[in-house]
Amino acid sequence: MRYTDINGCIFTQIQNKMNEVLLSALNNRYATKKFDATKKIPIETVDALIEAIRLTPTSYGLQLMKVVLVQDQALREALVSHAFGQRQIADASHLLILCREKEANASHINDYIENIADTRSIHVDNLIGFKNMMHNTVLKMTPSEQEDWMKKQVYIALGNLLTSCAVLGVDACPMEGFMPAAFDNVLGLQDMNLASVLVIPIGYRAEDDKNATIKKVRRPLPEFLVKI
Repeated sequence: MRYTDINGCIFTQIQNKMNEVLLSALNNRYATKKFDATKKIPIETVDALIEAIRLTPTSYGLQLMKVVLVQDQALREALVSHAFGQRQIADASHLLILCREKEANASHINDYIENIADTRSIHVDNLIGFKNMMHNTVLKMTPSEQEDWMKKQVYIALGNLLTSCAVLGVDACPMEGFMPAAFDNVLGLQDMNLASVLVIPIGYRAEDDKNATIKKVRRPLPEFLVKI
């Protein structure tokens, strides 16, 4: 066998193993309804998950979102009643709130342009066209259009977070079932120009969480995949 053939064989084996690891992790993942409150995620893993969110692609790369990590346990307990009594809020190892900016304005675009210039060692004058394009699209949206557009970016981040959690062996429960206005009030998000979009408790499943053993229900592949 030639050297190139050996390399190709090894690459295929590695790739197949990676495929197996990914799909196994995703099959093991589910929306965890009951967390083991005694088990905590290592801080290094939490940092990696937050970095995974930060690395999520967004429209234009503007990242008009922020992650709120609620560390105060008393605050988490206070939020339970605003999430229809769902104990995941308080019992999970960590609580993440994915938020959008209340509004997109010129300062967001200007700061982003300066960030690009600094990061890539480009003069800001070379980015005027890109800057003007964002001004002519983002800033001309209605408040409702901006809200809808920014929420879509947050959901992209959610997908990235859930996959990252699965691969790292962390359980999660993406939640829309909460009262955003109440969460914003309790956490003081209005003062930060933020609005909560999604709540994601992360941690480790309780042994008696019955949802852990329920089989996934998905459309069969022939009914899901369209080949053209």
